[in-house]
Amino acid sequence: MRFDLLTLFPEMFSALRDQGVSGRAHARGIWTLGLWNPRDFTEDVHRTVDDRPYGGGPGMVMMAEPLSRAVAAARAARHAASGEDPDRVPVVLLSPAGRRHDQQLAAQWARSSGAILICGRYEGVDQRFIDRHVTEELSLGDYVLSGGELAAMVVMDSVLRLLPGVLHDAQSAEQDSFNPALDGLLDSPHYTRPEIWDGMPVPEVLLSGHHAQIAEWRRQRSVALTTERRPDLIQALRARKSQ
Repeated sequence: MRFDLLTLFPEMFSALRDQGVSGRAHARGIWTLGLWNPRDFTEDVHRTVDDRPYGGGPGMVMMAEPLSRAVAAARAARHAASGEDPDRVPVVLLSPAGRRHDQQLAAQWARSSGAILICGRYEGVDQRFIDRHVTEELSLGDYVLSGGELAAMVVMDSVLRLLPGVLHDAQSAEQDSFNPALDGLLDSPHYTRPEIWDGMPVPEVLLSGHHAQIAEWRRQRSVALTTERRPDLIQALRARKSQ
């Protein structure tokens, strides 16, 4: 898998590339990263990538041409590295107007070869670039960030941890909240040593060694927690089962 990032702050992605399970996976070649700064694709001495919006208003807008050149370079690099058809590479803009990212989408991406991610800044990106190059827009939720870098890292991390060999135990991902193995519900509470902490014991069933009872307890706690915190997930589960 390969991710290519168009970003004004490529150094931010060292956290994902060099740290934690994603960093170890990168070092092992499970995934690769390409970083493309739009400023490197400008021609003026100031390396200008933004300008005032037509029609007036506050802020600045990212210009289409530097981004377009960066996308072309990313596509060419992917083709040179793997022979991938440049026209079939998804170009994804992190945007409040996009589809909301979720676990199901992360699982779909984990079965793909990756994507080119556009990290916007300022007031936004020239719509003509979006119309010409962007195949999908993606959002984390109903709030606005200063730029697309943090959103891109969240999306990438959610995908990378699902790749074979990234986690020490593949079953860890299968038990994640929102996973189909849990019917899309929240995970149950977890406990570890010591057996009693600050006067609070571990639930007795988890010490029993009775796997069927433990599984049933975890299922019950998953349903109870989801009912309390995310009743919308319970409603979605009922809707799926009624179809």
